[in-house]
Amino acid sequence: MFPLIRSKNAPPTQRLARTRLALAALVFMAATNFSLAQAPRSASGGATGSLPSLGDNSELSAAAERRIGDRIAASIYRDPDYVDDPVLGDYLQSIWQPLLTAARSRGELQAELDERFAWDLFLIRDRSINAFALPGGYFGVHLGLIGSVGSSDEMAAVLAHELSHVTQRHISRLMTQQSRQAPWMIAAMILGVLAANKSPNAASAAIVGGQAVAAQGQLNFSRDMEREADRVGFGVMTDAGFDSRGVTTMFEKLQQAARLNDSGAFPYLRSHPLTTQRIAEAQSRLQLSSAAAIQPSKESQANAGKAHELHAMMAARARILAVPGVDALHAIVAEARHRSASLQALASPASADNIRDAGALYGGVFAAAQLRDFAGARSLLTRLKPLTAEIPRANTAVELLAIEIDLLAGVVPPSASSVDMAKTRSRAEVLTQARSLMAAHRARDVSDRLQTWVAAHPKDAMAWQLLAVAYGQQNQTVRAIRADAESRAAQLDYPAARDRFKAAQSLMRSNPSSADYVEGSIIDTRTRQVELLIKEQALQDKVDR
Repeated sequence: MFPLIRSKNAPPTQRLARTRLALAALVFMAATNFSLAQAPRSASGGATGSLPSLGDNSELSAAAERRIGDRIAASIYRDPDYVDDPVLGDYLQSIWQPLLTAARSRGELQAELDERFAWDLFLIRDRSINAFALPGGYFGVHLGLIGSVGSSDEMAAVLAHELSHVTQRHISRLMTQQSRQAPWMIAAMILGVLAANKSPNAASAAIVGGQAVAAQGQLNFSRDMEREADRVGFGVMTDAGFDSRGVTTMFEKLQQAARLNDSGAFPYLRSHPLTTQRIAEAQSRLQLSSAAAIQPSKESQANAGKAHELHAMMAARARILAVPGVDALHAIVAEARHRSASLQALASPASADNIRDAGALYGGVFAAAQLRDFAGARSLLTRLKPLTAEIPRANTAVELLAIEIDLLAGVVPPSASSVDMAKTRSRAEVLTQARSLMAAHRARDVSDRLQTWVAAHPKDAMAWQLLAVAYGQQNQTVRAIRADAESRAAQLDYPAARDRFKAAQSLMRSNPSSADYVEGSIIDTRTRQVELLIKEQALQDKVDR
């Protein structure tokens, strides 16, 4: 088990935030007492591995597990340490989506779970090295983990491991095996999450009871749990196209950390304890996969180098978003200037020096902007651009960083006069360009593009918030209120969403000239849907009690 609150001297708000996040992680960690799950099966019913099936005795339905996850997720969305950074989010999704695709093709991800579960990633502003899975297909990633892993392959190793925890239905297995204890434990966890909104002490007390119930089972089954997640996760990440060596290099980092005195920076080590057997099994899998693998071509090696350069930039971004402090920001800028002064033309954009320089310079640009040294940020940016010119995704990240600098400086980005929102594709491009156009007073262009975006991505809370601002600038008040309501619903805050929908209805009744009958019909429908969700939650709460 890991500590619930890392520092007693932290400010009350920070302690509250850390309590909530620890709660969320603990729900899964305490709920993973299980025997070895059945071997993964293909869509045709055949096993994809050599291990025999031990049977699936789960009784908790996918819908019930999703409800538990939704309740916890709603609390995390409201937590001050929750981060929605579109640039980092896109980077994680570029790793996450291939893993999900591989899990589906291998038969690990059942059709019912695929449809019912969320499969959403949370970014958490915390410098510790940690990731966790929650009921219902929610996953948390600390910024400290992104900033510490050395490649996208290592990141994929961690995410595939966590994904396998959920696809194997460990929480459901727990509640089946410990039918008397598990419901009380899960209830204690949920009550702890709710209590954290008012009192960290009350939250801690609620969780401690839940921990005590599951402690013995945790000792009995956690090793089997980790070994199974290692096995399934390894197959998922390799089938997704990631380098299997990412598993062993990640293990090496964790093993090195385990040799040091525990400073609290590696909660992932506590919840995923390393054992000699786990490490040996990982090495054996690597040897087998290496023996069967085809030697990579020079082109694939170059592509891997380009991916490493993008990761170095994103790792630097994660370290800065984790708010390391003013002194650390100055140190990052100083390192970037040192790199810039010694920078030379390189033969290969994917060379090791190029990767380190790109990461350092990207970090220096972003850190200088946070320190409001915009001249220094732009100077470093001119040195960074040539390093990424031949790498499309990295080049896009640099272009978005340039826009961020202008927006932080209160300047209309030059691209705002020529950008065509219809051509933007990634979430980071859509939202960053939208902010740029808002600064240029092109709210109509923003609302036109974001309407299309939210139609395809209705759970994008940040997009709905920007759309609300764009409508507000056009004096379309009803639409602005409705977009604000949708942003609350996207973050599972249904009571707040209902209040905003009703406010839009009241405005249309009191001011008929503001009525938009198509929009009014949508608002009426969404109000009824949200009210039904609230009633269903209330009924389920009564059943659970």
